[in-house]
Amino acid sequence: MSDDSSDPGGETADHDNWRPSANPWLIAVVVTMAAFMELLDTTIVNVSLPHIAGNLSASYDEATWTLTSYLVANSIVLPISAFFGRLIGRKRYFVICIAAFTVCSFLCGIATNLGELVVFRVLQGFFGGLQPNQQSIILDTFPPAQRGRAFGLTAIATVVAPVLGPTVGGWITDNYSWRWVFFINIPIGVLATFAILSLVEDPPWAKAKSHVSTDYVGIGLIALTFAAFQVMLDRGEDDDWFSSPFIGSLAVIAAVAAATAVAWLLYVRKPVVDLRVLKDRNFALGCVAIGSFAVLLYGSAVLVPQLAQQHLGYTALLAGLVMSPAAVCVIFLIPLLNLMLPHVQTRFILTFGFLVLGCSMLYSRTLTPDIDFRHLMYMRITQTLGIGFLFVPLSILAYSTLPRDLQQDATALFTMFRNVLGSVGISVATAMITSRTQTHMAYLGYHASHTNPNFRDTLAQLTRAIQGLGVTATVAAQKAFGQAYQTLIAQASFLAYKDVFLYCALLAFAFTPLTLFFSGVKKAGGPPGAH
Repeated sequence: MSDDSSDPGGETADHDNWRPSANPWLIAVVVTMAAFMELLDTTIVNVSLPHIAGNLSASYDEATWTLTSYLVANSIVLPISAFFGRLIGRKRYFVICIAAFTVCSFLCGIATNLGELVVFRVLQGFFGGLQPNQQSIILDTFPPAQRGRAFGLTAIATVVAPVLGPTVGGWITDNYSWRWVFFINIPIGVLATFAILSLVEDPPWAKAKSHVSTDYVGIGLIALTFAAFQVMLDRGEDDDWFSSPFIGSLAVIAAVAAATAVAWLLYVRKPVVDLRVLKDRNFALGCVAIGSFAVLLYGSAVLVPQLAQQHLGYTALLAGLVMSPAAVCVIFLIPLLNLMLPHVQTRFILTFGFLVLGCSMLYSRTLTPDIDFRHLMYMRITQTLGIGFLFVPLSILAYSTLPRDLQQDATALFTMFRNVLGSVGISVATAMITSRTQTHMAYLGYHASHTNPNFRDTLAQLTRAIQGLGVTATVAAQKAFGQAYQTLIAQASFLAYKDVFLYCALLAFAFTPLTLFFSGVKKAGGPPGAH
């Protein structure tokens, strides 16, 4: 019999006594730097799309495939990243991903046509399995009592990177070229690759396994599910959602493939991703909670700059500057949160975070068409305060009761829930703005008729004011009606944003009582306490 099976007690003791030889905080910084690079890349390209379209002789609609292609490939690879770690070793897979992601960033930057750019973005997304590996490395590098502070670094990357992306992308595009949006990854990727080679090591349980069966059916079903679902989300708004046969077909394919994938992964003996992790109550609740968190984080992150650019006339850079102070607040909030974690049950901090987030969304409903930069910035800061209280407690609670052998699959699924439902949040928020604007326009338009005395008085005042500028009565009447119509559109749009912020608040409040169903953890990452 082989040595590794002759003394299982000694092997278990070795596993329990394993500690990384390098400083754990250096490891946390370098792996988070790699994840930050990937997260930044999900949003930094958005504001460069008009420049990409113009430079590569493509339409804006065609240029959006540079986003869709990346999101499709990335959503496919996230749930199966743990399988690749088992197949070739976690550290080796992590290094390959960073190096290939960096090379693909360079290739994107030198692309000469849209077809090349889309292909390189697909490859970039496929090698973007950095987030689950980063979380898995942090789980193994730090003892449970220190995971709260370590997850604070992850929180900064998760919350700050998507917010800074449009700001950084707008500044680079305006001052240099859209190509530098990709070239900026190269020094970060090179530095992260060599740092991880030097500092990170695989614990015994994360090394490559000698016999890993490949679940080709599971991989295929996962790929089909997320390819159809992500294209549906990304193209739905442009194609008028389910009134389009193409979007309807994608929805059916995604639903059937997802149901088949779940059935297969539960049936097969060695699935590509082990869904047994969802039997753990804390982890299952954590996945639902991180999904709600992602919907609110990404949905609100697209609403505020969209409002600023489309209705207040802000440039992409100025809209990004509205968001940036909120990102800075998160950086300062994380140390305060780490001070609280040893003294307050983690689930209560989570409860507080959802309550604050819900209240901040209600406060966001105070916006008006004449809102200024300062108040818009304060509105985003209040939203981020709630978000800042959520990610670290969620990560601690989700992994606190999981056995070590399921942690790699758990980090893959946890990240998948966050990213995929974040995409859902963006698509749903955008679609609801359009839908609610049309509803409010229909309602306001009913009152904007000559039979309404208030409308007649307003129109008469506008006509007289315009006539005072020296135009004829007929022209003044036409201009007055046009100005009244523009006011109606603006009012309908702002009412739509108020509605969507209300729905965000209701989602946050709805999840608040569910936080009490987590197992109590008093100290960050510590053992479960009383239920």
